[in-house]
Amino acid sequence: MLEVGTLAPDFDLANDAGSSTRLSTLRGKTVVLYFYPKDDTPGCTTEACSFRDSWAAVEASGAIVLGISPDSVEKHGKFKAKYSLPFSLLADPDKAVLKAYGAFGPKMMYGKESLGVIRSTFIVGPDGTIAKVFPKVKPEGHAAQVLEAIKAMG
Repeated sequence: MLEVGTLAPDFDLANDAGSSTRLSTLRGKTVVLYFYPKDDTPGCTTEACSFRDSWAAVEASGAIVLGISPDSVEKHGKFKAKYSLPFSLLADPDKAVLKAYGAFGPKMMYGKESLGVIRSTFIVGPDGTIAKVFPKVKPEGHAAQVLEAIKAMG
């Protein structure tokens, strides 16, 4: 997993509307990249809706939120519409970006190790470096933790 101070790997992924989103074009802004396993599953829905429910505070902070999972553009579009998510969901079907950030690999689930998405969040500062890492995120209350970290950044 990437560490604070590391230059955030650039990427160009399709968003839920099928348009291209490139991280490097967002320089100068604080970007929250949250990696999650699967659209419309209990934990992922809780996490996405917590960002949605705190959207006014996120917008006030000037940060941009991007959700990234291996799901397709079509699945992202349905998930976004179903829960009225105000931020973009990016499709990483080959898991290249997930792997670049260390958000895909071995994880324990129900006492068994398997390969999968490691629910994690990275705050990328305006200079393009990783400012904060949240490894092994618990969905409940995560948006509040992210907002606190953004406020602490100044």
